[in-house]
Amino acid sequence: MTAHTHYLWFQTRQRQEIIDITDEVAREVERSGVAEGFVLVSAMHITASVFVNDHESGLWQDILHWLEHTVAPWDPSRYHHNETGEDNAAAHLRSLTVGHEVIVPVTKGALDLGPWQRVFYGEWDGQRKKRVIIKVMGER
Repeated sequence: MTAHTHYLWFQTRQRQEIIDITDEVAREVERSGVAEGFVLVSAMHITASVFVNDHESGLWQDILHWLEHTVAPWDPSRYHHNETGEDNAAAHLRSLTVGHEVIVPVTKGALDLGPWQRVFYGEWDGQRKKRVIIKVMGER
């Protein structure tokens, strides 16, 4: 079995952003030489997410609205975690809800995604340096 590891680094301009990382993941699959296997893409921070969905700006707005108005409003006074001097409890809850990693099949040397599926990095407490690990594993 072959394994290939690569790290993506982010420092977002906004506290919350959704970034399409599909092309970077596909590039690492190609660099790995893996023909059949899988790729793990995982946020290495507890206030960020990696997920698969549609690349459509209206959906991104819907996701951000859903997180803010249904899942975890950015209201520091409502969370016990923020009593420690932090203000990012909502980001932790958003990460738990969206998830911090995905596994995508690799078939014939390429990501095996559905027609509208893309891989995204979701930043819920940004404006500082964070990373994502891409781990490709399989057979050449």
